[in-house]
Amino acid sequence: MPSYLSPGVYVEEVESGSRPIEGVGTSVAAFVGFAQRGPFDEPTLITNWSQFVSTFGDFVDGTYLASAVYGFFANGGGICYVVRIAEGAEASDTGAGDLAAGSEVQVGPYAVKPRPGVAGEISVEVAEAEGDDPPSDVFQLIVKRDGQVAETYPAVTTKRSKENVATRVNAKSELIEMRETGRGAAPARPDVQSVALAPAAPVAGGAGSLAPEVYVGDADRRTGLGGLEAVDEVTMVAVPDLMGAFERGLLDLESVVAVQQGIISHCELMGDRVAILDPPPGLSPQQIRGWRTERANFDSKYATLYYPWISVADPASGRAALVPPSGHIAGIWARNDDTRGVHKAPANEVVRGAVALQTQLTKGEHDLLNPIGLNCIRAFPGRGIRVWGARTLASDPAWRYLNVRRLFNYLEESILAGTQWVVFEPNDDALWARIRRTVSAFLVNEWRKGSLFGLTPDEAFYVKCDRETNPPESVDAGQVICEIGVAPVKPAEFVVFRLSQLTGGTGGVDE
Repeated sequence: MPSYLSPGVYVEEVESGSRPIEGVGTSVAAFVGFAQRGPFDEPTLITNWSQFVSTFGDFVDGTYLASAVYGFFANGGGICYVVRIAEGAEASDTGAGDLAAGSEVQVGPYAVKPRPGVAGEISVEVAEAEGDDPPSDVFQLIVKRDGQVAETYPAVTTKRSKENVATRVNAKSELIEMRETGRGAAPARPDVQSVALAPAAPVAGGAGSLAPEVYVGDADRRTGLGGLEAVDEVTMVAVPDLMGAFERGLLDLESVVAVQQGIISHCELMGDRVAILDPPPGLSPQQIRGWRTERANFDSKYATLYYPWISVADPASGRAALVPPSGHIAGIWARNDDTRGVHKAPANEVVRGAVALQTQLTKGEHDLLNPIGLNCIRAFPGRGIRVWGARTLASDPAWRYLNVRRLFNYLEESILAGTQWVVFEPNDDALWARIRRTVSAFLVNEWRKGSLFGLTPDEAFYVKCDRETNPPESVDAGQVICEIGVAPVKPAEFVVFRLSQLTGGTGGVDE
C-alpha cells in the first residue's frame, strides 16, 4: 500500500479480481523427413510454400516431405515446423547429409557428390578468387552442368565462418553436397583444380539400411522427433517420409512400426499434440485391416491413422503422383480449426489437391475399417474426395473421437498458459475465488462457441477450488488444487432418420 503524507485526492490502479484466459493456437504442424538441402540442427519455422522451397529445396523423387508440406499449405495450414533428417547417416558438422547413397569425389579436404535426382554431367572447379590481392585462404568454387556454369560461389573459405564453402554450398546449391572429411582446425584451402562427379545413385537402398533412431533423434542436439520437444507450439506431428523409406526398401515393416510407436510416444510424452500416421502404400482394405490389427496394433488417444494414399497433381511435372495423406490431413485440421473451431471433428472436409485415391472403398469395406480406428478418405460422386472419419486409435470410448482429444489439449494448454499469475500468490480463499472466476469465464466463452455440451453453463462444466479441494495439508505443501469437469461435444457420426408409413387419412398434421 502506498503512503499518503499530505492531504489531497489520489488515484490508484488496481488489478481486477480475475484475469482473462486466452485460447492457445491449435493448428501448428510439425513434419519430419528428407529434404534436398537445409539445416539439420533444429526445427525450422515455415510459414508458406515459397519459404520451404528457399530453405529446404523442391520436390525430390522418392521422398514425401515436400509433398506433405505443399499439401498442408494447400489445405489451409498456416504455420509448421520442419525437421530435416539424414538418410543412412547422421548429419555432419557442416550440415551435409545423405539423401541417397552416391559416389563421393575428394576436392581438397572436402567430399563432394551430386544431389539426388540431379541429371547431367556435373563438375566442380576450384579457381582463384577475383579482385586485387584477395586473401590467401579465399577462393571461388564453380559448379558446371553439361559444361555450362550453373552455380558460382565467388569468395569462400575453409575457415569456420558464414563464408565456409561447405556451409554455403549445402545451404544454397541445388546440384551438389559437400562435407568436410577431417576434424579439428580449419583445413587448408583446396588446390586449383577441376573434378568431374559421378552421377548420384538411384533413390533406393537395401532393406533395413536406415536406422529407426534417425527418426527418433536426440532432444539435446535438436534432431528428429527429439528436436520437437523444445517447440511448445506444435499440436500435430507427421512423418510422411517414413512410408517413403519403406517403399524404397530402406526400412522393413518392423522398423516402420517401431518408428510409429516412437511418434506416438513423443506425443504422449508431450501431452499437447497428436500423431497423424500414414499406412503402408498399396494395401487393399483387407490388408490394411490385418496390418492395423496385427502389426500396428496401437492403442493411444494421441494418434490417428488415415487410409488410403491420395493421388495429387505433381506441381513440378504436372503428372499425378501418389503421396501419403498426413500432410494434407494436417492442413485440413488447421482449416477446420480456423473456420469452425477445434471442438468440431475435422471430417466431411474436402481434400484439396487430391484428384484420385489409391483405393476406392465401398461402404462394406468402410464398415470393417472404421471400428478399428482407421479414418478413411473416400470419393463421393458430385461431392469430391473427403475425409470420412474422425477417430483416434484409442480403445477407450471416452477418447474415441479426435475432436475430444484435441479439445482437451486446447483447454489444458490455454488454462495452463493463462493462470501462470497464480504462482507464489497467497494461498487462501481469495485466491481460490479468483481462480474459479478466471477459469469459469474462459469455459463460459467456450460453451458459447459450441465447444461444450449443455443448455446452460452448469450443464457444460464445473469448476471447484475451495477448502474441500485444498485442505490444510495441501496448503502447507504449497499446492493449489482446482478440479475442472467439462462435457465435450461429440460428433454426429451416425445420423439416423426413422421413417414410417402412415395409412391414408391418419396421422395428419393439425392446423
